[in-house]
Amino acid sequence: MDLSIFGYQFMQNAILSTFLGGIACGTIGVFVVLMHMPFIGVCMSHAAFAGALLGLWLGFNPLLGAFALSLLSAAIIGPLADRGELNPETSVGVIFSLMLGLAFLFMGLMPGNKSGALELLWGSILTNTRSDIILLGIVTVVVVGLVFIFYKEIQATIFNRNIALSVGVPATLFLYGILFLTGATITASLRSIGGLLIFSLILNPAAAAYQLTYSMKRMFLLSAGFGVLSGWIGLLFSYLFNIPSGATIVVTSSVIFMIAAIFSPKRKVKGWQAKPLLKEG
Repeated sequence: MDLSIFGYQFMQNAILSTFLGGIACGTIGVFVVLMHMPFIGVCMSHAAFAGALLGLWLGFNPLLGAFALSLLSAAIIGPLADRGELNPETSVGVIFSLMLGLAFLFMGLMPGNKSGALELLWGSILTNTRSDIILLGIVTVVVVGLVFIFYKEIQATIFNRNIALSVGVPATLFLYGILFLTGATITASLRSIGGLLIFSLILNPAAAAYQLTYSMKRMFLLSAGFGVLSGWIGLLFSYLFNIPSGATIVVTSSVIFMIAAIFSPKRKVKGWQAKPLLKEG
């Protein structure tokens, strides 16, 4: 293997991007898994993709469009998931259908070459620029910093929102904040992983960590570690076999989950629930 490739700036940018993106996606994934909201995350990832395509179509920065539309979706999904008359999954399904339709509508309306749209669809981590890395770095620091500062409040919100509210924790605010952070993380990672694949990198590392520990703190650490490991191994295989990096990273994260599930100590525990995970130990 020719190691000189790692001396090039584009490869160094890709390695740093996978490190930051793995931490951010892995951390957000813990919320997605423990709060049982995978479909909400899928909806928001497609909203970010649709917003990016809107930016390409109208000629402004696609990441601004992705950020705006993902935050708009979070602002709509929050109240629906919180107190909608319909089942929350039904409401989110309607929004997901809308965002998916808008994404392909914007793609169809784009004139000429659609290579930019395809890059956002599948991801292209080897083309990440310094500004992409700065955005990923800011989002990662914000996500990890807020988890560290508000860990106890987040733990209470995940355990039981009604109890958290009764003891003075603004659980609804934390729920909406988690949705906004999910949107920001998806937007920052969109160019690296791609609109159709990004949510897999959020879900898989956290699901793998969920299999291996009962401690929420360790789950955050394991999930972030699995996210980074998925990125680096996927990037290596992408280079070795000349295959798309985003897809390879997601497949790697899926393999890590399967290995964790096989060796999970929880396989022998019948009736295990998510609640014990919130205990420290």
